[in-house]
Amino acid sequence: MRVIDSHFHWYPRSVFEELCKRKTGYPRAELNPKNGSYIVHTADGKQRSYSWAIWFELDQLLAHQNAHGHQMDVVCSLGPFSAYFSETSVAEGLASAQMWNEEMANAQRKHAGHLWASGVVPLQDTRIAIDELDRSINKLGLIGVNIPGSIGATGRIDDPRLEPFYDRVEELGVPLFVHPTDAAFEEILDGYDGALYNSLGRVIDVSVCAYRLVLSGIMERHPDLKVFMSHTGGALPYQAGRMDKNSKSAKLPKLPSVYLRRMVTDTVSPHAIGVKFAVEFYGEDHVMYGSDYPCWNPESALRTLEEAGFSKAVQQKIMYDNARRILGLKDPVEAPLRDNVPA
Repeated sequence: MRVIDSHFHWYPRSVFEELCKRKTGYPRAELNPKNGSYIVHTADGKQRSYSWAIWFELDQLLAHQNAHGHQMDVVCSLGPFSAYFSETSVAEGLASAQMWNEEMANAQRKHAGHLWASGVVPLQDTRIAIDELDRSINKLGLIGVNIPGSIGATGRIDDPRLEPFYDRVEELGVPLFVHPTDAAFEEILDGYDGALYNSLGRVIDVSVCAYRLVLSGIMERHPDLKVFMSHTGGALPYQAGRMDKNSKSAKLPKLPSVYLRRMVTDTVSPHAIGVKFAVEFYGEDHVMYGSDYPCWNPESALRTLEEAGFSKAVQQKIMYDNARRILGLKDPVEAPLRDNVPA
C-alpha cells in the first residue's frame, strides 16, 4: 500500500553548522559528539537539544520508513526547532530561514513525488515573513509554512501585526503547520529528566498556539485558512466542550469547537483510543497518518493505527487520500516525449 506520512522530520545539517561557527552572541550551537546532536545555547542561559544523529541523515530516514511493507512517501515539517527562526535577530532569522528553505526545496526536487517539504519564516518582522513565505512557495515550490508556538520570549502567534501574514497564507492556499516547540512553559514543567515536559509540555504548547488562532478571531476572519494541528490536536479535541463553555468573552460568532473542527490533524499518538477520538472529533476526512519519525517511529505508528480498528475505506483516507487532498500534494510532471525531427 502506498502511504503518506504527513508528520516527518529531517533537519538539514548546514543550518546547525552555521550556528556552530558563532563564538559570541546568541543563539549559538555546539555539536555533542556522543550522539551527534546539536546543543543550542540561548541568551537566557538555557540549552535546547533539537536532534540526534539520525535527524540529519535523510537517506537513512527514508530507508527506514520504507522497511515496513509499504511505499512510504513523506511530508517534512519543522518540529521544535521552529522557535529559533523567530527568537533571534531578524537578519539572522531570515538568513537561517532562507538556508533551511533552500535545503528543503533541494530535497523535494531530489525525491520528487515521494517527499514534499514545508518552509519557515522569521516572524519578528511581518513584511519580511511574507516575503520569505512568497519566495518559499512561489519560487522554491514548498507546500506550506511552519509557525512556532510563540515568537521569541514574549511574542504571541495571534499578535494583530501578523494579520497580513495570515492573509497571505490564506491567499496562497497552503497549509499552516502548527507543531510544539521547547520555548515555553519550562518554569512549571521542569525536572524528572524531561519526562514531564515531553509528556505534557509540548501538548500544552501546541494547544495554546492553536487556540490563540481561534480566540483571536483569526480562524473566523480567514475561513479558508488551512491549519494542520499536529499530535491528534493536542488537548483541544478532549477539552472542546470546556472551551465552548468558558470562551464566551472572546465574543466569537460561532462556538470555538466549530473552528477547531475546521483544522486538520494527524495520528501521532501512541494510544489507539486517542487516535479513534481524534477521527471522531475532526472527522475521517480531516485526519492524516503521521509517525513523527524520528521522534517516534513508523513501526509503532502503523501498529497503533491498526489497533484503532478503522475500516479499510477509512484507512485509505487516513493513510493516503486525505494528505493528497488537504496538503495539495502533486506528483512531478514529466516532460512529454518529443518525436525526432530531422534537421
